[in-house]
Amino acid sequence: MREPEEVAAMLRLHALGWGAKRIAAELGVSRNTVRRYLRQGGWAEYRSPRRAGALGAHGAWVAERFQRHRGNAEVVRQELAAELGVAVSLRTVERACAPLRRELRAEALATVRFETAPGQQMQIDFGSRRLEIGGENRGVSVFVATLGYSRRCYVQAFGHERQSAWFEGMEGAFRHFGGVPQEVLLDNARALVAYHDPQTREVQFNERLRAFADYWGFRPCACAPYRARTKGKDERMVGYVKGNALAGRAFAGWAALESHLVWWMREVADVRIHAGTGERPLDRFAREAAALRPLNDRPAYQAGRSLLRKVHSDSCVEVDTHRYSVPWRLIGAEVRVEVQYGRVRILAGEQEVAGHDQGVGRGGCSLDPAHLEGIVSRATPPPLAEATPLLLRPMSEYQDLVGAPW
Repeated sequence: MREPEEVAAMLRLHALGWGAKRIAAELGVSRNTVRRYLRQGGWAEYRSPRRAGALGAHGAWVAERFQRHRGNAEVVRQELAAELGVAVSLRTVERACAPLRRELRAEALATVRFETAPGQQMQIDFGSRRLEIGGENRGVSVFVATLGYSRRCYVQAFGHERQSAWFEGMEGAFRHFGGVPQEVLLDNARALVAYHDPQTREVQFNERLRAFADYWGFRPCACAPYRARTKGKDERMVGYVKGNALAGRAFAGWAALESHLVWWMREVADVRIHAGTGERPLDRFAREAAALRPLNDRPAYQAGRSLLRKVHSDSCVEVDTHRYSVPWRLIGAEVRVEVQYGRVRILAGEQEVAGHDQGVGRGGCSLDPAHLEGIVSRATPPPLAEATPLLLRPMSEYQDLVGAPW
C-alpha cells in the first residue's frame, strides 16, 4: 500500500510520457504496483476481500434470537444447532452478534429525562457512608428525599435501613416540605416491595407500606427493577449528599451529625444553583409548595416493631446490637419489646417494665441503675489489720536461734 503522495507522483510522471518501468525504477516500487495505480487513476484505500461468514445466510434469524435472549450468545449457538443444524463455535456467534450487542448496551443506557409538575412526585432512597462519630468509625445510612419539580431535598441519618427508617424518613420529609406529594417513587427494597416482576412490571407492595400510604394520602410507585436511573433525580442527590455534606467530616456525636445535616440543607442544598434547572431549589419550591397536600396537623403514623427477647444474665435484652436494661428479677424470662419511633418499650405480659430511648449506631447500652437495685454485691474483704508490736518477736531471739547475728 503506497502513500497518496507517491501515487500522485506516478500519475505526474506518466503524464510526462514516462513508462511504467522507468517510473518504477525512479520511485523504487514494482512495475505491477505502478500499473495498478495507473489503471485506478489515483490512490484508493485498500479493502480486504470480504468472505461470507458461516452465519451470513442466517443473519436475520440470529438477530431475532439474540434480542429475544437479551444478548446470551451461548443460547443462540445451542438453538442454531438444534433448530437449523448449524454447528459453529461460541466465538463465531459472538463475532456475528458484536454489532447487536452494542445496540443492546445503548438501549440499556438510554434514558429519557422527564419533568414532573409541582407537587406531583417525591423520590426517596438510602445511601450508606462510614463516618467518624465520637471517635469511632461507624456506618451511617442516610435517607434522602427529593421533590421532582423543585429538586429541594430532605436528609436524615439512621443507623439502619429497616422499614421504620423508611417511614420515619418520609414523615420527616413531609413535615420539612410542609405537605405531601401525589406520589412517592421508591426503590424495590424488601422493606417496601414484596414482589416486582421485571417483565410484566406487576408490583406487590408491603402491606404496612400500603397502610402508611393510605394514611398520608400518596400513591407509592416502584422504579423498574435493576434500573435505578428511573429515580435519577434522587440518585444524583444521594451522591451529592455523600460527596458534599459528609465527605471527609468527623462529628463529636450523633446529635452533631443531625445538626450538621439540618444546617447543610438550609445553607447549602436549598440555595445552590441546580445544574438541571438553573435555579435555586428554594426559589422553585415557592411555586411547588402550594401544590402539596396539606398535613392538617396529622400525627405520626404509629408503625413499629414487636419483638420477643430473652433477658440475659446482665439484666439486658438486645435489639439491633443495642442492649437495654430491665429489672434484674426478669433474668432468663421472655419479654416483648416494642420499638416505635425512637422509643423502646419492654413488657412482661401486659405490664411495661422498662422504657428507653432507641439507640443509634451499633453496640450501645442503655442502663437504668434502678433495674439493678436489690442485687447483693460481692462484699469487699476488709483490709489486713496492722501487726501490733506485742506480737512481734525481738530480733535477738532470732539471733540466738541461729547462733549468729541476723
